Amino acid sequence: MRQRTSRPRRGKRGEGENGRDRWLITYADLITLLLIFFVMMFAMSRLDTQKYKEITQSLQLTFKSGDSILDQGSGITGSADKNNHKNPDTAAKPQQQPQRGADQLSDRELAFRQQEKELQNLLQVISSYVKDNKLEDQIFVADQPQGISITLSDKFLFDVGKADLKSGSVPVMDKLASLFKELHTTISIEGHTDNLPIVYASKYQDNWELSGARALSVLRYFLDEKHLSAEDFQYAGYGDTRPAADNATEAGRQKNRRVEIIVLRQLKE
Repeated sequence: MRQRTSRPRRGKRGEGENGRDRWLITYADLITLLLIFFVMMFAMSRLDTQKYKEITQSLQLTFKSGDSILDQGSGITGSADKNNHKNPDTAAKPQQQPQRGADQLSDRELAFRQQEKELQNLLQVISSYVKDNKLEDQIFVADQPQGISITLSDKFLFDVGKADLKSGSVPVMDKLASLFKELHTTISIEGHTDNLPIVYASKYQDNWELSGARALSVLRYFLDEKHLSAEDFQYAGYGDTRPAADNATEAGRQKNRRVEIIVLRQLKE
């Protein structure tokens, strides 16, 4: 008998090669999709600015000119009931609102400038008066942030431990009253003392009472003798709480015993 020899079976040629190359199809699809994606991105990035402006202007005009259809208006397309409008016609000429805020601000700024001129004129007049009458050691004038400060020494105004004005201070008080009459602001009168307790025969218990009484005495002269308006004034007594110099020396204590008249840099309501 003829013996059959077993031969190895051969697979189909190319079957393994095709299996190994199938990933190329997936890779090619991915590359194609990425290419399409970048082409779309490039196309979207090239925006026609002129057409975009035209569309934007058209939409703005449409929404501005159309009434609200929810409020029985004609709607954006104008196809709603035109005979029963609830909203006013926005296409009509807009009513010009008066700019009262800007006008008020402008008037207030002009008032501040006018007041500043008055304060600078006051500073110049008083400084000249003090210099002409040789009162530099008794009256000090300064331009401070809160206003024009006129500091009067206690020796010039009062006797020790008292709050009655000296007769020698009357000409200066009259001069100040004539200047204050022309102003349109608030004038603050403030009394100050040193830190030494009252040891002389005085009707005032402490420096608080003395400083307040001295400020009030100056105020009373302007109101009762010169008939200035009480609405233009305010006064306070601070005792020794606001020293202008060191209380450790006699010269410092002398500077602290004073009455300050401050013409405030502020507009009256």
